[in-house]
Amino acid sequence: MAASDPVAAALAHAALNALMPLHLTLTADGMIASAGPTMRKLFPQQDLIGQRFFDLFDVRRPGGIVTAPDLRLRAGLRLTLTQRGLNGLGFAGISLPFAGGSGLLVNLSFGIGIIDAVRLHSLTDADFAATDLAMELLYLVEAKSAVMEELRALNLRLQGAKHTAEKQALTDTLTGLRNRRALDIVLADVLQHRLPFGLMQIDLDYFKAVNDTLGHAAGDHVLREVARVLGEETRRGDTVARIGGDEFVVVFPGLTLVADLRRIADRMVARLSEPFAHEGNLCRISASIGIAISTAYEALTADQILGDADAATYASKHAGRGRALFHPSVMARAEGERRASIV
Repeated sequence: MAASDPVAAALAHAALNALMPLHLTLTADGMIASAGPTMRKLFPQQDLIGQRFFDLFDVRRPGGIVTAPDLRLRAGLRLTLTQRGLNGLGFAGISLPFAGGSGLLVNLSFGIGIIDAVRLHSLTDADFAATDLAMELLYLVEAKSAVMEELRALNLRLQGAKHTAEKQALTDTLTGLRNRRALDIVLADVLQHRLPFGLMQIDLDYFKAVNDTLGHAAGDHVLREVARVLGEETRRGDTVARIGGDEFVVVFPGLTLVADLRRIADRMVARLSEPFAHEGNLCRISASIGIAISTAYEALTADQILGDADAATYASKHAGRGRALFHPSVMARAEGERRASIV
């Protein structure tokens, strides 16, 4: 600074640092004569004193400023600068000449780049002038970010809770299988999209005797074991639902061949006829299964196919239990298709 400049003389070096921590003073030929504390913090590996200003900064606007005289000619204009380097920060600034052409005072601010500056250089409020509102702005940004993050986390928790609640609403709590509501949704979907499917109703035989002689804990154990067996004998895309105390329904999307459904049902009957051990006792049940197939109908409703599967289950029980029977409509359609193939 020139001693002949009364303003510059009045401003001690410490005052400049306090009021303008991002300032630089330049000599007439553009060499850095002094730098504020925050400015020095941006160049931790360099001693700024004696460095050429235009080796460290590029003036983007106004254009054409590449020398100290260019900077002096545009004194008082708003400047847009960038720090040279891979992590170059952006600055807004202004330059003012000292009296007598002895040099320039360049004062900078981060502008909208303050967030990057604080992150890259670990700046605190001590690195800004007391009158600078930049930190208050930063606090607002951080507060907004914190609120948005909390809202995002809350939204994820709500979505998870909603998913859990929806899953619980469609799940039988004892066995973990789908419940009657879930079954209704699946049937409505396959019927709406006219997808072929097979359907089995499975009623447990002698289940009441297990409850009466061994207790409800044994009965619950049997139901969970039945659920396990049905899950093992069905495919990933099939729906296994418990619709009553000892009543189950399985929907097989895309599976309509009588032979395939018979094999699955026979395996279920065989496995459910094996006793289940519970606390030293053997729980003995069997299963009566009724089977219906959607392709056996010209027009179909959920109530109709469920009713026909129930009728076939009733017929299985009357035929001696522990077996699987198709509804007559299935067998009639299968016989018709067989005769048509012969002709």
